[in-house]
Amino acid sequence: MVSFLISVVSFIVALGILVAVHEWGHFWVARRCGVKVERFSIGFGKALWRRTDKLGTEYVIAAIPLGGYVKMLDERVDQVSEQDLPYAFNRQHVLKRIAIIAAGPGVNFLFAIFALFLMYTIGLQTIKPVVGSIQPDSILSQSQIPNNAILTQVGDREVVDWEDVAYEFMSFIGHDEMLIKWTDEKSTFERTATINIKQWKFDPDKTSVFASLGLTPYRPKVLTVLGSVEDGSAAQQIGFQTNDKIVSLDGTSMQNWEQIVGYVSTRPNQPVEVEVLRNGQIVNLNGTIGSKTVEQNTKGYMGFTPTLEPWPEGVVFVHQYGLGKAFSKAMDKTWRLMTLSIEMLGKLITGDVSVKNLSGPIAIAQGAGMSASLGLVYFLGFLALISVNLGIINLLPLPVLDGGHLLYYFIELVSGRPVPESVQEVGFKIGGVLLLLLMSIAIVNDIARL
Repeated sequence: MVSFLISVVSFIVALGILVAVHEWGHFWVARRCGVKVERFSIGFGKALWRRTDKLGTEYVIAAIPLGGYVKMLDERVDQVSEQDLPYAFNRQHVLKRIAIIAAGPGVNFLFAIFALFLMYTIGLQTIKPVVGSIQPDSILSQSQIPNNAILTQVGDREVVDWEDVAYEFMSFIGHDEMLIKWTDEKSTFERTATINIKQWKFDPDKTSVFASLGLTPYRPKVLTVLGSVEDGSAAQQIGFQTNDKIVSLDGTSMQNWEQIVGYVSTRPNQPVEVEVLRNGQIVNLNGTIGSKTVEQNTKGYMGFTPTLEPWPEGVVFVHQYGLGKAFSKAMDKTWRLMTLSIEMLGKLITGDVSVKNLSGPIAIAQGAGMSASLGLVYFLGFLALISVNLGIINLLPLPVLDGGHLLYYFIELVSGRPVPESVQEVGFKIGGVLLLLLMSIAIVNDIARL
């Protein structure tokens, strides 16, 4: 329940910020172009708060936080008095109208730079892309990359952490080959391999991008020593304590954590006898394994977590820079997010990427909640990612989006006359249907992933 509330609140906060930023772009440029703005609204429906400034603009926060809008004076929508005609949007030169419409997505990109700049200034803890193992007979087994190698480049871009690697791997979906560079753990000499990926199939609902290629990132060994015990759990009732080392369950020696999980999960609500090593001495415990329902299956559940071996020195590091370097990194990251978003849209059109990859508001809410629970810097990174995607989507040439309006205005700029209202009306209807279809697919995908 707590995680659900965190997701909902984080979603509302994230969407509110991103919508406000987007609409502020339209608003600010409209004002600079001499257009009268009648309303600036965050959300739709019943107004929860409103205020009117000295220029007559009404600012509104509405009940449904799923978007927003800027209402400008426009003869095509309302009657406009003679004295207000010079301030109507439709009376402006086409270049001014282009600037006003383009400002929304443009500010989304600027906000992404700002969010990432803050993230890199504060510092983001991350992990070097150290290879744990490569599965035999997998796509990456061609490369002969050894265990504990550090990936340094994918394609023509350097990679410094697993997020970089994931993005660059995904950019090669639909390609025939992929170049990878790495160094091994004993030298800084960089090795190179070109991988044939014609047979690569990636389904995000079934596996990660790494697993689909046969790659397992390095993770410290999970120990059989307990790191925590949940209050009120079966583990606490049995008598487990933090730092206990599990020696045996029902007389069966436990050699690793996977064995413990397998043993417990297949015995819900069954009695168990336990041997643990506590402060150098064997302690015998007994009680009943708890249960937990997962996807309509009841499994055994204790309510304890393990400890891990320490990370090797230098593998965990912090992305933190001075102001100049942080700004440069933010610019580069934003540009990569923009180009990758465009590449993925292209792959959706060509069929290299399935529509099952589309995500809707539920996935965004889950991502917002997860990033917020990890901390401010992770939430900033999430905001940057969604802001870039919001900007790119709004530039699609669908008439109901900013990109559709821009398409009409560029046609007007070239031809010297506006697109006929009847043509625009048909375009808006077609665009609305297509957008509704995309949103429906995304929501169905979200529900299927729950």
